[in-house]
Amino acid sequence: MTRLNSPEALERFRQEILSKRDPNKPCITLCSGSACHASGSGEVAAALEAEIKKQGLSDAVEIRRTGCHGFCERGPIIIIHPDEICYFQITPDDIPEIIAKTIKEKSVIERLLYTDPGTNKKIIHESEIPFYKNQQRLVFGSNGSIDPKRIDDYLAIGGYAALAKALSKMTEEEVLGEVKKSNLRGRGGAGFPAGRKWEGSRNAPGEIKYVIVNADEGDPGAYMDRALLEGNPHSVLEGLVIGAYAVGSHEGYVYVRQEYPLAVENINLAIRQAEEYGLIGKNVLGSGFDFKVTVHQGAGAFVCGESTALMTALEGRVGEPRPKYVRSNIVGLWGRPSVLNNVETWANVPLIINKGADWFTQIGTEGSKGTKIFSLVGKITNTGLVEVPMGTPLKDIIYKIGGGIPGGKRFKAVQTGGPSGGCIPEEQLDLKVGFDELTKAGSMMGSGGMIVMDEDTCMVDVARYFINFLTDESCGKCVPCREGLRQMHKILTNITAGKGKEGDIELLEELSETAVEASLCALGKSAPNPFLSTLRYFRDEYEAHIKDKRCPALSCKELISYYVDPAKCQACLICLRKCPAEAINGGKNKIHVIDQEKCTNCGTCFEVCPSRFGAVKKISGEPVPSPIPEEERIITRKSKEK
Repeated sequence: MTRLNSPEALERFRQEILSKRDPNKPCITLCSGSACHASGSGEVAAALEAEIKKQGLSDAVEIRRTGCHGFCERGPIIIIHPDEICYFQITPDDIPEIIAKTIKEKSVIERLLYTDPGTNKKIIHESEIPFYKNQQRLVFGSNGSIDPKRIDDYLAIGGYAALAKALSKMTEEEVLGEVKKSNLRGRGGAGFPAGRKWEGSRNAPGEIKYVIVNADEGDPGAYMDRALLEGNPHSVLEGLVIGAYAVGSHEGYVYVRQEYPLAVENINLAIRQAEEYGLIGKNVLGSGFDFKVTVHQGAGAFVCGESTALMTALEGRVGEPRPKYVRSNIVGLWGRPSVLNNVETWANVPLIINKGADWFTQIGTEGSKGTKIFSLVGKITNTGLVEVPMGTPLKDIIYKIGGGIPGGKRFKAVQTGGPSGGCIPEEQLDLKVGFDELTKAGSMMGSGGMIVMDEDTCMVDVARYFINFLTDESCGKCVPCREGLRQMHKILTNITAGKGKEGDIELLEELSETAVEASLCALGKSAPNPFLSTLRYFRDEYEAHIKDKRCPALSCKELISYYVDPAKCQACLICLRKCPAEAINGGKNKIHVIDQEKCTNCGTCFEVCPSRFGAVKKISGEPVPSPIPEEERIITRKSKEK
């Protein structure tokens, strides 16, 4: 590799890379993020290489293994450039046909195309698929076009131009001023303005300062940071170096959980490549600015996503939060001023420096600028990673991009902000997504997890699940969090088990207030949010569980019973054979009956009963109907006419 000693050398090298690339040469990009890897993209890649070699096309066709394309529901995904032909759910068996027909004959394979469920039409191009068409992928868009293991791919699309601009044409103060003017707010939690945080560290006394990437993403269902670090690590590094220059830091860290092996591998490789090119290390791009960065693998504790706990872990001690009477950007890692932002925040910085704060502020709302990446999961047709401008209505994300709720079910709520966030009900689907708007609704932006729930979701059980998660993840250092959450979980468990009693709601509210007021860190202070938000919008469900011993969603195992409707049972024997408890009586041409004494409420009978019959019913809060008399259970079938 050639060391680049100036911005001019960087630009010459970029043009050299581009000059060697034929824009008309077929290029097959294959998503190779963790999600698609789990779906077999490694085997697809091997099949691609073998088939292209077999066909003698090694010099004529390029294969590029990229990061996550976002549409995880349909992976592995292949896009064939320059025509932008998009194929979904590819298997190794599809590869010979793709090479023969699409590469050699320039024809489209319709069975591999996306079918629009609304129009039933096949869509050829990625940009025309509703999932992508309704997004604005500024930060995440390059994931699907570059190989994260090849720095030249990042340079080819303008990578490190923002760093060159900052070092050669802007003072430290000007870089800081541009980030402040952009009103970039941290994408990892509370949404604190990044520029103000940087300014605090820059103005803090002492020559030694640190910049840190928080990649300790631990929210259930969230994987935005992982996908960025896997698919475009150089964008994060570039933002980090720019931030270090603005702050006056010469040392940085990437704190990433060890459960992200591909992210760890790719960020380490990116650092080595950037060092060899002179983009990190001594005398970056000949500017006289020095900067080194180290990757630290965390042990997977959720609490280490909290700033002070993360820094304590970086210091080699147990990851426990510290009191925040002094902010970590003033007194942080080893007592030095430390700027901590998450992966997505750092990845926004090169865009702001390249295109300007004025451009950035044109996107989003008054209080929330730019775009935001969300992990859209749960009871949703199209799961995956989506990037939309701040201010996009929840309805558009869930229905235009997410494709709505599968199975014709009714939307019930969406949980945002991770375990410490809240649930937003159907009547607020027009809510525009932004930091302040979500907070007013009783939730929060958090890192960007978005879990969709349908009519079958019990909101009391949702609160119980997240409180249980936070109970396990509490560091145990302060009593309000350690003991308060434990008691909240116990009460919520009793409620979902039909053992709730009058006064439980009030006790939960009191415990919540104590945790919010007296907990040491943000984990404890925000931990009651799942309960408080579900109580705010679904109080009737709590009361039904306590007063009527009924689960309106027919979800809580201890509060439901299964019953075979004799008018619909066709004696097909499926539920009888599948019941693990052997609790179903019946036979051929004999209506089935569930023995309630033997039934374990596993729900197998409900799941396997053919939908055309719909004979197995869930009931809650009412007695199970008595079985029909033995002599009435025989089904007389009409004989077929000859």
